[in-house]
Amino acid sequence: ELVLKVRIQNPNLRENDFIEIELDRQELTYKELLRVSCRELGVKPENVQKIRKLPNTMLRKDKDVARLQDFQELELVLTVSDKNLLFRVPTLSERSGYNQKASELTY
Repeated sequence: ELVLKVRIQNPNLRENDFIEIELDRQELTYKELLRVSCRELGVKPENVQKIRKLPNTMLRKDKDVARLQDFQELELVLTVSDKNLLFRVPTLSERSGYNQKASELTY
């Protein structure tokens, strides 16, 4: 297995820690890296604009992924225009257990 450190690129977060992911060395492809990274970080693959190998190299193809070494740091750069949207607190009506009918009752 190849162990990589991955996070979502967001300079607005005070704590933006990396997580470690494992990729099977027999399946070192860009598509597999994207799939595993998105699953682990809870991001939809269609929201990823690019994968950056830190500090400043964009990964583009399978050969780029094949050259990665253990514990290299990667960032997912998202296409969402408002990146804060991904890390916002859900509104009251979005929280589990919220009852819309109960909120409309009048006394």
